[in-house]
Amino acid sequence: MNVIETEGLTRSFPNGIALDHLTIDVRPGEVLALLGPNGAGKTTTVRLLNGLLRPDEGIATVLGFDPTAEGDEVRRRTGVLTENAGLDERLTALENLVYTGRMRSMTVADATRRAGELLERFGMADRAGHQVQGFSTGQRKRVALARALLHEPEVLFLDEPTSGLDPVATREVVALIAGLAAEGRTVVLCTHFLGEAGRLAHRMAVLHRGRLRAWGRPEDLAAQLWTGLEVTLELGTGAAPAAEHLLGGIEGVLALRRINEEEIVLRITERSVTARVVAALVAHELPVLAATPRVPSLEDVYFEVVHRAEGHDGQA
Repeated sequence: MNVIETEGLTRSFPNGIALDHLTIDVRPGEVLALLGPNGAGKTTTVRLLNGLLRPDEGIATVLGFDPTAEGDEVRRRTGVLTENAGLDERLTALENLVYTGRMRSMTVADATRRAGELLERFGMADRAGHQVQGFSTGQRKRVALARALLHEPEVLFLDEPTSGLDPVATREVVALIAGLAAEGRTVVLCTHFLGEAGRLAHRMAVLHRGRLRAWGRPEDLAAQLWTGLEVTLELGTGAAPAAEHLLGGIEGVLALRRINEEEIVLRITERSVTARVVAALVAHELPVLAATPRVPSLEDVYFEVVHRAEGHDGQA
């Protein structure tokens, strides 16, 4: 059974449609990257899935529950990390977690034990008794993530979990999320940082102006967007102009562009064409230093999807 399912999920506000007939599913133990520009509908989607908003149309289930009718049950089984940590500045890190545990009907003893375990895991044990008011952004994120995990949720909704963090803290949080996914937790990750999404996500959903524009594994979406495979050729000094003239006539070369006097990027029909290309160059005594296939990244796919969506909307 899918952990999350939506069908035709729609929500409007006075200024327009925020989410337009969204249909997706999320599998157990999967990391879904929910991507899109500001105003694309990501936060609205998370709020609908948590029962904080009611849809105008469509249906959704989270862990088999309807968030609209059974929101308390959904929130009991899910954890949320918002972009702003939302911690109580007057309380210590430990007190913030224990307070949340009590709100979730945990005993003081259980909440304290669990909070201590999580603060230790996230490298915050030495700050457990310190007021949050003096914490850095990275420290606040760690405490907020611990709070989201306090009741051992089956599903995590993470909204910009690394925003405002320095590179070291970002790397640590990404590693934490990867560890949670490896434990089998299902994660819905909303982020503008595409590099981290590429490292973590099994599938991606790209929203643009409330509509789902792409949905699936990055490699499958890349195959739909582009024909063939891209290969970068690194050649000897000054060899690129002669190679450019030669390669245009080789079967299987769809397109090419010369980057400089030593580098050419080809688009070929399949990987085996690379061997023909290298053989032809060597036969003409043109030195080949490297031939490197390049698989499109999640970032490549995202920008191409958004570019095409903006072009389509601009023509509409």
